[in-house]
Amino acid sequence: MATIAILPIKSFGQAKQRLREQLAPTHRRRLAEAMYRDVLVALGHTEAIAQILVVTSDQRARELAVGPRTLLLDDQGLGHSEAAVLGARAGLESGFERTLLVPGDCPLLDPDELDALLARDAAARSALIVPDRHGTGTNALLLRPPDALAPAFGPGSCRRHVQSARAAGSAAEVVTVSSLALDIDTPDDLEALIGAFERSGDVAIHTRAALGELLRSPA
Repeated sequence: MATIAILPIKSFGQAKQRLREQLAPTHRRRLAEAMYRDVLVALGHTEAIAQILVVTSDQRARELAVGPRTLLLDDQGLGHSEAAVLGARAGLESGFERTLLVPGDCPLLDPDELDALLARDAAARSALIVPDRHGTGTNALLLRPPDALAPAFGPGSCRRHVQSARAAGSAAEVVTVSSLALDIDTPDDLEALIGAFERSGDVAIHTRAALGELLRSPA
């Protein structure tokens, strides 16, 4: 089944505002860029993904979006959910049967886990909803077809996406994917990421290197 991954990316310069007490603006930018690079690498190594569409107007993000399966779409200055809708619509218009919406701040993303998610049985009209580690937000959506629901990310979005899918006549299922559970927004998330790096030495090489440099650098 042809699947396109949609990766909306906001301006690195505006990223991770909730970490402003911990990291200087240049450091937040560096971290956001590194996480994005790790997500791109993971998507590129996921066999079941036919194409990757990066939705962004950030010049650096566009420069990094290289690869035979990677395309670009300008986000027109829209927010995350609106950019996701824009990407999903482009996937539908291009004839893709499924859309995988993923964020750029889940650096632990594992290609094998993603392939397992994409291999799950699902109805012809369905939404697989991947929650964050708290079980309330949404860190990924696998939509068949790409318009199976209207993405609306943010606080409480897991329940909201279940309701939206059912209202649209789509089968909804919440599916936990451990490597997609941790998105980096808050100081607690940052601590959890540091802990993950201490337990495993071979994940998220760009983010690991960037975070190591930033924690050693003065603000």
